[in-house]
Amino acid sequence: MKVVYIGTYVPRECGIGTFTKNLLRSTKQIIYETPVESIVVALNDAENISDYPDEVKFIINQDQQEDYIQAADFINNNGVDCCILEHEYGIFGGQSGLYILPLLHRLKVPIVVTFHTVLERPSYNEKAVLIAISKMANAIVVMSNKAIRLLQRIYHVSVEKIFCIDHGVPTFNKSQVAAKEELQLTGKRVLLTFGFLGRNKGIETVIKSLVEVVKRFPDTLYVVLGKTHPNVLRHSGEEYRNYLKQLVTELGLNHHVLFINEFIAQDILATYLSACDIYITPYINEAQITSGTLSYAIGAGAGVLSTPYWHAKELLKDGRGRLFGFKDVDGLSSLLLELLGDHEKLSELRARALAYGQETTWPKIAAKYLKLYDEIIARAHVHKKDFSEVNINDLPPFSLEHVKRLTNPVGIIQHATYAIPNYKEGYCLDDNARALLLTLMAYQQFNDPDALALIPTYLAYIHYMQKEDGLFRNFMGFDNQFTEAVGSEDAFGRTIWALGYLFAHAPCDGYYQLGRQLFFNAAKHFERLDSIRAIAYTIIGICHYLEHQPNDEGMIERMRALSFRLVNAYENNKTDKWHWYEPLLAYDNAILPLALLQAVKFLNDDTIQTVAMETLDFLEKICLKNGYLSIVGNQQWFYKDQHVSKFGQQPIDVLATVMMFNQAYVLTAKKEYLEKIFVSFKWFLGENDLRITIYDHETKGCCDGLEVYGVNRNQGAESTLAYLISYLTVYKTYNSL
Repeated sequence: MKVVYIGTYVPRECGIGTFTKNLLRSTKQIIYETPVESIVVALNDAENISDYPDEVKFIINQDQQEDYIQAADFINNNGVDCCILEHEYGIFGGQSGLYILPLLHRLKVPIVVTFHTVLERPSYNEKAVLIAISKMANAIVVMSNKAIRLLQRIYHVSVEKIFCIDHGVPTFNKSQVAAKEELQLTGKRVLLTFGFLGRNKGIETVIKSLVEVVKRFPDTLYVVLGKTHPNVLRHSGEEYRNYLKQLVTELGLNHHVLFINEFIAQDILATYLSACDIYITPYINEAQITSGTLSYAIGAGAGVLSTPYWHAKELLKDGRGRLFGFKDVDGLSSLLLELLGDHEKLSELRARALAYGQETTWPKIAAKYLKLYDEIIARAHVHKKDFSEVNINDLPPFSLEHVKRLTNPVGIIQHATYAIPNYKEGYCLDDNARALLLTLMAYQQFNDPDALALIPTYLAYIHYMQKEDGLFRNFMGFDNQFTEAVGSEDAFGRTIWALGYLFAHAPCDGYYQLGRQLFFNAAKHFERLDSIRAIAYTIIGICHYLEHQPNDEGMIERMRALSFRLVNAYENNKTDKWHWYEPLLAYDNAILPLALLQAVKFLNDDTIQTVAMETLDFLEKICLKNGYLSIVGNQQWFYKDQHVSKFGQQPIDVLATVMMFNQAYVLTAKKEYLEKIFVSFKWFLGENDLRITIYDHETKGCCDGLEVYGVNRNQGAESTLAYLISYLTVYKTYNSL
């Protein structure tokens, strides 16, 4: 059996790295039924460690996204049977560590994840990342029952996937007498806290409690063992340690508190733990699901006192330790006086801790992990989801909640700050046209009363923005003042699209008559368009109109002329390896073949269909080559003979792609396009380059795109409308099968 561990690793000074080292070393020492080979993929931070031990076979620089992809390739190509991920938010790059997601997705071996942190109140990104990891994991290991409950309640993880395995501890071989002698602490009543220092550790509570303790037991020494946490050191320096030292001086405790500012080796740590009489974890809040330091203290058979954070309440039950309140100086002082003054009571506490700790030594814990690896490898198998298994009921419920949030009596606000309308940015014609299209579709498919109520708002905005000459303004401030003389051609084309759809789907005659007036007021400008995307949007709008009036020969000829504008653009830019309408792939790319696919219904022209399918195939090879949708990003786009820009991926491109494949299915009836419709749509739900959902299940909005750092969490109108129109396209197609 060959396993690979992904996490931090020694000599990096990190608790996760120490955990991984201990687990790996212990599995090697066990005589197991099948030989075990263990290797490590180590995470580097800014320190850029290079002197790793031999078992480290690959190094990921934490903030270099490409390293994660290369690590996946390394694992897949090295005969690994199982991957073990040691997960903690702070050790992976991207928002809340999401760079790990593409790595996990690409793995071809089963995955076991150990969650060292499970948050009860995660941020949006923290929750999304943990849910995504949980879906990809074959098994999840946690170290407390509280973590199991949180995973079920907050992250919706099936309990069958979760295993509770205690934190491993060293085997302690030294007596207390020998350990104190070695550390020159003979004759001292030793209190100990170890681990990285930071404000959340609550060390000041212990120091303040000593004032009364040392009066009765002047031989008391409190050892604070550990360096300041690297993140704290980076941002605040030694401010906290200096505060503690000043507090010690002010309270006259200089002879009773010893600070050891080191990240010490495990054998020395074991000696301190063996030497201490009482171990204290005075953390100041309950939200800690795992504490390795507490586990070590129990393993050493120390008398343990702790605040009631989650792991402590579980680990110290049944008389294995005692609890005191958060920041409760008097409570801790009373416990210390009680136990230091009652040898029998302290000995009983220590004995119960030691008995439990002997069942959690690293060899015993490692054996449980090996058994789990074996089980997961035995039952894991690669399962490719077949199209026949696609279930439309797997989609989130359709909701206009966020659209209503963004809409006021004037129209839909174009931008949002997170999920809150950003009034400073005002309105735009593009989004109100999309909103009209969406609400018409929603009313047609679901008879949605909210959609029906919103239709006149968006139609009225379009009416207000049309000039006397038939052109449209686009932008308007929140003060209802126009911000330009005339809008873009793209906004014009999108409006024609929505108005064309209105012809066949207007819920009442009044809306139909106004839409018709607006459409034909603008029609004289169709032939004057220069933007190929504006031409494409207009073609689609004309197609919708022709579904209502299929015998309008004049409009058919207008559409033919526009369609050949796209064909000519294609012929002028086509080369043997470049089958596209421009020398670059920019934004809303799939709208171009979509328009020609729509036009074929009415024009029955082989040239138009050939160009449409050639460009569809070209775009598909670029955006679906890895089995999921990877849209051309707007950071640099994709110029001929250059690299594809991966990030700045936007939902409007996904919408166009969904509709393109949908129209290809309508035209050809080929089943392969049905699957591609759904694959493309699932970009919104996490089937993307970062493996994270773009749709927000809480707000019912859609985030603004994928950036190199993660998700753009703003939920503007364009993104949410793109998601919902895509949703309705998918729903209608699959529901009709």
